[in-house]
Amino acid sequence: MALKVYNTLTRSKEEFKPLEEGRVGIYVCGPTVYDHPHIGHAKSYVSFDVIVRYLRHKGFGVRYVQNITDVGHLTDNADQGEDKILKRAILERVEPMELVEKYMRSYFDDMDALNVLRPDISPRASGHISEQIELVSALVDKGFAYETNGSVYFDISKFENYGKLSGKKLDDLESGVRIEVNQEKRNPSDFALWKSADSDHIMQWNSPWGSGFPGWHLECSVMSMKYLGATFDIHGGGLENVFPHHECEIAQSESANEQPFVRYWMHNNMVTVDGKKMGKSIGNFVTLKDAFKKYSPMVVRLFVLSTHYRSPMDFSNEALDSMEKGTIRLHSAVKNVRERLRNAEETADADCSNFKLSSGRTFDDYTGLFYEAMDDDFNSPEAVGTLFDFTRDVNAALGTGDDVDYAVLNKMNSVYTEFGGGVLGIVPDTFSTGAKDDENQFDSVMQLLIDTRQKLREQKNWELSDEIRDKLDEAGVALEDAPDGATWKRKGI
Repeated sequence: MALKVYNTLTRSKEEFKPLEEGRVGIYVCGPTVYDHPHIGHAKSYVSFDVIVRYLRHKGFGVRYVQNITDVGHLTDNADQGEDKILKRAILERVEPMELVEKYMRSYFDDMDALNVLRPDISPRASGHISEQIELVSALVDKGFAYETNGSVYFDISKFENYGKLSGKKLDDLESGVRIEVNQEKRNPSDFALWKSADSDHIMQWNSPWGSGFPGWHLECSVMSMKYLGATFDIHGGGLENVFPHHECEIAQSESANEQPFVRYWMHNNMVTVDGKKMGKSIGNFVTLKDAFKKYSPMVVRLFVLSTHYRSPMDFSNEALDSMEKGTIRLHSAVKNVRERLRNAEETADADCSNFKLSSGRTFDDYTGLFYEAMDDDFNSPEAVGTLFDFTRDVNAALGTGDDVDYAVLNKMNSVYTEFGGGVLGIVPDTFSTGAKDDENQFDSVMQLLIDTRQKLREQKNWELSDEIRDKLDEAGVALEDAPDGATWKRKGI
């Protein structure tokens, strides 16, 4: 099955064919670093992390570029308001770049915790001012932009395809919709490429039009084209960026270069709380650092991947509690496989691809199901479901008490490592040891108790199996029986 992706530009799934065979250029709008990352950031960047991981798994050479916005993003996401970085810097009484460093480190710390791979290039807007001025100058020279009182605006009436990404028609873009009336503009919907700065504006640079700073939309065009070319394969970002941000990127980029800007536009959906969009403006957001106080980052990552990237994700503690149980079940199975593999007598590799597990499926069957899910527009919920079905088969095979061949154990581990780890990023290469209260050893003991209790239940020795459960409960460990095996968690954590 060929890889198909949903292209926002065409509003359809298309077979993915990169511009250059075997190589993919992808640009994803990065964070504006003026505060700690929240669950919405996890939704976006975990989703695109898996997309990049899978492209590489398929054999593509991928250059992944994700910017850092440290100037030019105004509080109303358009041309008016205060610069978000500057506003927060004044509030915290620090220099803007000091603020940027603080929250950029916070962002990468949280992404590292979520097992999000670092981009190949993380360019900063403030480091590409000269290139942004060059693009503005080119648009002015070609008649697509005009200067007024030291600011430069893009004339959307000159770009006939404006609105092709969002579906908005130029005639319908009335004054006062998403933007305030600005008498400097020829058309109410014209957008700023360069903004004139007052003398007390901290972040400003010299330009042919006077001192000022770049518009928010400009940076992504400049940095994506610098590192990926005038036309590249994939541009990603949140659904809320389709208009005006990405629409403006298309207009300015294609006007300057007279060729298509992006071949596949991909957008992740939003995070909601009780059906309402999570956001700082209404105070219903949850930072990742707060989430990590209660849940492992791997639980949060699994939570994100259990919803398709194009679907909204409703945040709740109940949902994360469920993901925690799933994470424990998955990791317990992986640890059990690896422990048995270490203790098994190593034999020559045997082809066990068609070895039938308890469900009747083979390893090849599971591989096929995983690829089928991921090739269908990176359907991570289906891929995760396949991995949990596989885990049910693994637990059944290891719970019989019979010895399992080294080759079968090795194949089980390969599936977890290749798909659960390499693609989905929810299975670590190694589990931590020696930290805090020696979690790894504790998990191994718990798995031994669960396996022993399962054998007692199969022997209908209910009294002793219940005693194990009750003793663990007294020790602060809650057991929960499920059709595919018991799971456990420490109470109060």
